[in-house]
Amino acid sequence: MSEVTGKKAVLQLDGKEIELPIYSGTLGPDVIDVKDVLAAGHFTFDPGFMATASCESKITFIDGNKGILLHRGYPIDQLATKADYLETCYLLLNGELPTAEQKEEFDAKVRNHTMVHDQVSRFYNGFRRDAHPMAIMVGVVGALSAFYHNNLDIEDVNHREITAIRLIAKIPTLAAWSYKYTIGQPFVYPRNDLGYAENFLHMMFATPADRDYKVDPILAKAMDRIFTLHADHEQNASTSTVRLAGSTGANPYACIAAGISALWGPAHGGANEAVLKMLDEIGTVENVAGFMEKVKTKEVKLMGFGHRVYKNFDPRAKVMKETCDEVLGALGINDPQLALAMELERIALSDEYFIKRNLYPNVDFYSGIILKAIGIPTEMFTVIFALARTVGWISHWLEMHSGPYKIGRPRQLYTGEVQRDIVR
Repeated sequence: MSEVTGKKAVLQLDGKEIELPIYSGTLGPDVIDVKDVLAAGHFTFDPGFMATASCESKITFIDGNKGILLHRGYPIDQLATKADYLETCYLLLNGELPTAEQKEEFDAKVRNHTMVHDQVSRFYNGFRRDAHPMAIMVGVVGALSAFYHNNLDIEDVNHREITAIRLIAKIPTLAAWSYKYTIGQPFVYPRNDLGYAENFLHMMFATPADRDYKVDPILAKAMDRIFTLHADHEQNASTSTVRLAGSTGANPYACIAAGISALWGPAHGGANEAVLKMLDEIGTVENVAGFMEKVKTKEVKLMGFGHRVYKNFDPRAKVMKETCDEVLGALGINDPQLALAMELERIALSDEYFIKRNLYPNVDFYSGIILKAIGIPTEMFTVIFALARTVGWISHWLEMHSGPYKIGRPRQLYTGEVQRDIVR
């Protein structure tokens, strides 16, 4: 629990003083408890919730100024290089890294829930073949609510735990199928003898005719790191959406579908997709220098560099760059667009203009390049983000339901018409 610091903020309102207690967490700035402002007949005004702590959480901590991202206290770069995605999932869900025995048991639980009900596959036929995969994911994940509701008691800790396992296990299957459906290929079912990332890539790229298809271990490792680096990111728009929906007592599968909807927005989950679109617009390596000059004069926007939260550097980007170099080296790809991306990176890391403004390549820049190199189409990028982030969403949902919580009810500053009468 947060601690009362003993300090108080004093607010002058209508000639009266209101004392507001100040709380301190284990890391980060102190927070002012403003709920007594309501009793005085006022609301606080904070568009975008930029200075508002909407909840208390023990899961993830970010210090954007110092470039720090911790999951349950562990730095993200250590988790990405010394643990795998399912270990990170266990950590986010349970608060501690698993022992060897706990990891084996957890991995087995996930493997045993990768299949989805056969009727779920029929939902895909209701979508146009050219539907965006994120539109399909919103629908089919929300549809899981219809399969897990009669015996689901969100007040039961065991029911909540199995819900988390089901979501982590089934989302890769649903995600891969959303791709297969749009290209007209038959669904490939999960294989329990494969690792988590390896299984996803197998369902993406194998076909029933190619029974000997094998996933390159370097690509599986890269995908696992992408999952780990996107597993959670504190109270962002989609996580806050899951918490808000969850605060009503809604079915957890519907809550995750709400999170997917929020993530779909180009200002949130579509950043790595925007990187590839930017590369398309630049065209060739010869145009990079001119493009970067236009960035300096603010004629165009540079996507995949800098970060809204991280004012120094994105702690996930270093690991992602190393992974990017490994993937490109292993595949030996001669792709003009990838060469273009590398030239953008070179200029940004050497030009004083970008260095001074901390416009370093972020995780979206490198993940977009890796996914393209693996052969994943641009429209699937945000789906993979949603797959990875599912554990973060359900961890926050679990945390909220493990203690007292209130239904979310933000206030507003009303600027519409005053009361008026209909005159006829």
